[in-house]
Amino acid sequence: MFWKLLHSSGLTDRRLRPEEDVDLPRLYAMGNTNLVSRPTKDAAELSKQEQVASTPILDMKIKNFRPEAVCIVGKSIWENIWTYRYGKKPKKEEFRYGWQDEKHNMGLLEVDGEDEVEDDKWAGARVFVATSTSGLSANLKLHEKEAIWKPFGEWVQQRREERKIKEGTEE
Repeated sequence: MFWKLLHSSGLTDRRLRPEEDVDLPRLYAMGNTNLVSRPTKDAAELSKQEQVASTPILDMKIKNFRPEAVCIVGKSIWENIWTYRYGKKPKKEEFRYGWQDEKHNMGLLEVDGEDEVEDDKWAGARVFVATSTSGLSANLKLHEKEAIWKPFGEWVQQRREERKIKEGTEE
């Protein structure tokens, strides 16, 4: 489902195979990572505490690579990040799929007493929350998931076009 949604949202120009994940940076200026860096059969093998505790590691990756935006795949992943940052899960009215408010940008957490250099003006990576792609997450139909993913794909396509024009590579 992940690869299907990546393609149908417009993030990739074709449906990739899972083994092509290493090509994402080169072909699409995108990367992917896990919240917890250990192999599991499914997310049920990861405790909420382990996922919450992994948030600073993810945030440090974002701080190091400085993407314009990050797409958090799955409501529960975003809830775990939120829990780390705010000490509790978001209330029902605080959760939404799609673009999050700027105050939720990632890559800005202070980790082990290290913070951004004072003269650094990076505002962090914008956050887009998309649906889970797990087959176990069947609360939404495919067309509903595609509708949630589509705005992110459209934004990425727009940014690619803007970079082409800026770099003078428009044909």
